[in-house]
Amino acid sequence: MHDLVIRNGKIYDGTGDAPFMGDVAIDDGKITAVGTVPSKGRDEIDAAGQIVTPGFVDAHTHYDGQVTWDPYLQPSTFHGVTTIVMGNCGVGFAPIHKDQRDWVIKLMEGVEDIPGTALHEGINWQWESFPDYLNALDKTPLAIDVATQVPHGAVRAYVMGERGPAQEPATPEEIEEMGRVAAEAIEAGALGFSTSRTEKHRDSDGNLAPTINALEEELVGIAKAVAKTGKGVLQGISDFYDFDAEWKIFRRMVKESGLPISITVEQQDVRPDWWKQLLTAINEAQADGLPMRGQVPPRPTGVLLGLDCTLNPFTFHPAFLEVAALPHDDKVAKLKDPEFRALLLSQEPIKLNNEVVDHIMESHHKMFDLGEPANYEPAPEESVAAVAERDGKSAYEVALDMMLERDGHAMLYFPLFNYYTGNLDIVHEMLTHPHTVFGLGDGGAHCGALCDSSFPTTLIQHWGRDRTRGPKLPLEQLISMQTKETAELVGIQDRGLLKPGYKADVNIIDFDNMVLHAPEVVYDLPAGGRRLIQKADGYTKTIVSGVVAFEDGQPTGALNGKLIRGAQPAPDMPAQAAE
Repeated sequence: MHDLVIRNGKIYDGTGDAPFMGDVAIDDGKITAVGTVPSKGRDEIDAAGQIVTPGFVDAHTHYDGQVTWDPYLQPSTFHGVTTIVMGNCGVGFAPIHKDQRDWVIKLMEGVEDIPGTALHEGINWQWESFPDYLNALDKTPLAIDVATQVPHGAVRAYVMGERGPAQEPATPEEIEEMGRVAAEAIEAGALGFSTSRTEKHRDSDGNLAPTINALEEELVGIAKAVAKTGKGVLQGISDFYDFDAEWKIFRRMVKESGLPISITVEQQDVRPDWWKQLLTAINEAQADGLPMRGQVPPRPTGVLLGLDCTLNPFTFHPAFLEVAALPHDDKVAKLKDPEFRALLLSQEPIKLNNEVVDHIMESHHKMFDLGEPANYEPAPEESVAAVAERDGKSAYEVALDMMLERDGHAMLYFPLFNYYTGNLDIVHEMLTHPHTVFGLGDGGAHCGALCDSSFPTTLIQHWGRDRTRGPKLPLEQLISMQTKETAELVGIQDRGLLKPGYKADVNIIDFDNMVLHAPEVVYDLPAGGRRLIQKADGYTKTIVSGVVAFEDGQPTGALNGKLIRGAQPAPDMPAQAAE
């Protein structure tokens, strides 16, 4: 008798092969049979009319702080995620000296838009070194599995003191010590090393991330030190303003270390074609035997604009500043008051001289009503500017009316990156490139402006079922993209497939009735901190190591997750278990 048998489902096993009807048997947290399972289970789940997939592996999250107080790691677990990888983009909370805690909170608050008050209140500091951080996580209750990377920003500050955040050049001795600290983290169980070289990453005081100007010898030296452990991966992000110089650094990191790297790929309006240059360079590296890949999203990186979000079209209007701190219902009432509304619409916003923010505030042609359910591929004729022209109104008037829908909880959607063509054709090209991998969901971050932790649902629902403005992709391919491929990307090859011997992380999904709802603002972080969450219908059951951890996206209370320490080999493929 098996511990659990899932019966009568349409099985997408993660390989990318065509689906088939069958059963899945689970024993001792592992899959033991797939296909026809005659023997009974102590528990059985009828998956008739539904699809059965491996649990989703999200390789790009920022739950480094939240993991210390939230065992359920929402909102990612609303979307079938059973394994997350933290420590991306060179930011995280370890290693760190006691007197640097305020600084690293400011860094995370600015780079990842996580309320500093929540981090101060929520994190129970039990570490300084990275091994100590892992030991603290090992004792933390978890509903899903958690893996880490060691972040360059924290390593730099840990070794260099104030000189690290000040972006001073590292000495040869400091480079050697940073390499030792990074290698120590890998030996203790970190999966890889991450770095950031983008101007988008600033602390809450506006200071650039400490790693943006790190010299080539520093990055190559750390990569080579990590490689001496015989394991590990690399992850990075860069603006690539000087493409040749930046690419030379990343390519040399890989060539001299032999470690694989994934690099963020996004299209930007101001440089609409640079991403093609990056993918071309990745092709050339692969042809030379260098394991370099692009990490790409399944939809635009989109800013959410709403009355309770970090930004909305009136955030910097003098009249709105007077009511911004009011309770939601009072704020809505004020915005509906004819006299106040007339005053607000008569004003011009205050200029910030922030290129990205000013672009968002002014670009009504790229501002859309997100809707409920959420629509992430709106047509140009649905934009605020187009509606305003059609209705003979100002764009600001249309934007205000849209946000006041649903009792003021409606949101506008601004596709910041990857929407230059007014559709997702660019994203289609990224997703189907032979040397890219799905990612960039940023779960746990951007609490007031983005909610891209729902990427796993968009990947299968929009690209596998709902897209009308261009070609779809085969569902079996999409599921493999966020199970087998993401697991392999970071070296945890014991999961991501529904095969005997693999970890029994499984989703049972009512795919035909799957709905991705609009995000909502909640105040459930420590100290009443604000964040955006987004739910989806369709995730009937999510199983972690053979135990049902979530039903209809909600936790069952099972805490069957664990810290993943280091790369995990693929299991020996046993013969189909005896029935």
